[in-house]
Amino acid sequence: MTAQLLQRSAGVQLHPTSLAAGRLGDDAYRFVDWLADAGQTWWQMLPLGPPDRARSPYKAASAFAAWRGLLAEPAALVSDDDIEQFRAAESFWIADWEAVAGGRRAVADQVRFSREWGALRAYANERGVRLIGDVPIYVAPGSADHRAHPELFRSGEVAGVPPDALSATGQLWGNPLYDWPALQRRNYRWWTERLRRTFAMFDVTRIDHFRGFVAYWAVPEGATDARGGRWRRGPGRAVFDAAARELGELPVIAEDLGVITKPVERLRRSLGFPGMVVMQFGFDPDDPHGPHRLENHETNSVVYTGTHDTDTLRGWWDALPDATRAAAWDAIHAGGFEERDPWWSIIRLAYSSPARLAMIQAQDVLGLGSEARMNIPGRATGSWRWRMAPGALTAEHAKRLRAAAEEAGRA
Repeated sequence: MTAQLLQRSAGVQLHPTSLAAGRLGDDAYRFVDWLADAGQTWWQMLPLGPPDRARSPYKAASAFAAWRGLLAEPAALVSDDDIEQFRAAESFWIADWEAVAGGRRAVADQVRFSREWGALRAYANERGVRLIGDVPIYVAPGSADHRAHPELFRSGEVAGVPPDALSATGQLWGNPLYDWPALQRRNYRWWTERLRRTFAMFDVTRIDHFRGFVAYWAVPEGATDARGGRWRRGPGRAVFDAAARELGELPVIAEDLGVITKPVERLRRSLGFPGMVVMQFGFDPDDPHGPHRLENHETNSVVYTGTHDTDTLRGWWDALPDATRAAAWDAIHAGGFEERDPWWSIIRLAYSSPARLAMIQAQDVLGLGSEARMNIPGRATGSWRWRMAPGALTAEHAKRLRAAAEEAGRA
């Protein structure tokens, strides 16, 4: 991992669409300033690609292109020279995007995004704030990638995950599945280029559904839910070894949630990637040995209060069964983290974890309920819409979060 992540630190997860204006620009710069004031080192986001009709960034129209809707200045001047330089620099994918998104204008938007993003990232780095991105393992059906490279994908089955704690019928994602032997014959170049693009934009990236590189859940095309799927073998570390030969060290966080087996753990450890633990999963009285329990956290990991797929801390707390709430109170009292707001107790508890990095959702800093939840897995509509009110994150919030970070040695 990168040197920054090897240090004990903290950050906040907030997608740019959840900023008050819903895009880059002044709000993004003010959020960076707020993070610095709050003693935070990291800003984590969801994928930045053009979302689908349900607004899901995990079904983007391109695995490489950024979304025009994030631009603060969508009409900024772009010259022909700018466009040709961008085409030359991003030759692996830009023609595929042009073919589905509209030629010159599509490239101009990517030039605009590159300018705005580069300026924001430089501003953040000057203030000690680093950026964490998110790479969905799969591409969207009908995306530029799927259309341009059909030889890299299988037919007859689609992606999903089996039933778990988040959904009794599993999650039927519907994404096309990779033809891993076909990718292997091409030395996994598509994946190497995808990671190259990501690392050019972010200091670290989270790879969603990491367990799919060991084995993935394949659901028959046309199924109504994911229960009828089956496990199929993935490529293992070969994808990452191919990328590392060209890109060097891979600054990756492995999203290892869900049905995790020993082979998945072995792959993550062999690559040196930190995994994820989630505080909301750590108080089940029937799972004393679970990896999410505070006493079982590892140093080489990232602790989250919750993720974009879970409820907010306040919404989660309000709906807890009595036994789980009692277990959470026991942990809070044992750590001496009693607060008037239970969600702040959980934030301080997360900060006390041995995990090197602690990530808090912005909704949890604000103490918002289920109305501010980002996503409900398995539901096709109504997600990805939460937006922060102007000025919601105040100097008092920053002071309180900084105090918690300093207490835990994370500021």
